[in-house]
Amino acid sequence: MTTTHETATAAASGANATERFKSDKLAGVIGTPPERVSLLAREVLEAVHGTIRKHKVTYDEYNALKSWLIAVGEDGEWPLFLDVWVEHVVEEVATEHREGNKGTIEGPYYVPDAPERGARGTVPMRENEPGTPLTWTGRVTSTDGSALPGAKIELWHADADGFYSQFAPGIPEWNLRASFTADESGRFEIHTVRPAPYQIPTDGACGKLIAAAAWHAWRPAHLHVKVSAPGHELLTAQLYFPGDEHNEDDIASAVKPELLLSPKVAEAAEAIEYGFVLDRERP
Repeated sequence: MTTTHETATAAASGANATERFKSDKLAGVIGTPPERVSLLAREVLEAVHGTIRKHKVTYDEYNALKSWLIAVGEDGEWPLFLDVWVEHVVEEVATEHREGNKGTIEGPYYVPDAPERGARGTVPMRENEPGTPLTWTGRVTSTDGSALPGAKIELWHADADGFYSQFAPGIPEWNLRASFTADESGRFEIHTVRPAPYQIPTDGACGKLIAAAAWHAWRPAHLHVKVSAPGHELLTAQLYFPGDEHNEDDIASAVKPELLLSPKVAEAAEAIEYGFVLDRERP
């Protein structure tokens, strides 16, 4: 029998991520002024030129890079490449003014409009979904401490094999994906399973770079969240678990000390209390 683990290729996952980006992100993109495009393009190219001169890059090395860049496109892995190695710096710059909770990268596997589960509920999952039961409770507030009733909490994460629904075959459409709405006190309670660490896809162009550079491909276990409320900035974050060996060397450089959880063992689940503080939107 062919398993999901055997058939979830980097190319298929990358193609899904590319199409999702085109449908979800490009519609609202505002045109960048030509002078800004010129500035950024010139400085990026100058940085590349500087690296070539500094390290005396050969034609063989240049052609290897050219071949690899072509392969990234053919494998549909530009979203993966950019989200793993570039997005964390964009996120850092974009949120440096924020007063509320720290955020981090969205990654390539977010899907909007996940099923709504109210203030307290369980994410969709398969019968006998692998993983330790996890109960996550928290409260959403503004930076002045006031509760934000009706705040939206979107949650998604990989399964025990490191695969995301809608990006790997054989997984139900909304598996381990759901939206929740905070109650009148800003509180929520979410039931899911604890995710496992996983490797990003390595059978495509990104995997070839990792192998050639002798890097590892591991991401620590994490929950993805988006938290939003009217009049406040959207918070996109990932929440991590203490003791994971890849918290210190995450391939995506997305772990921040402020995003580490403090799980507590309950009778049959790990209860997590993690409040979110949302900053107000700038005028």
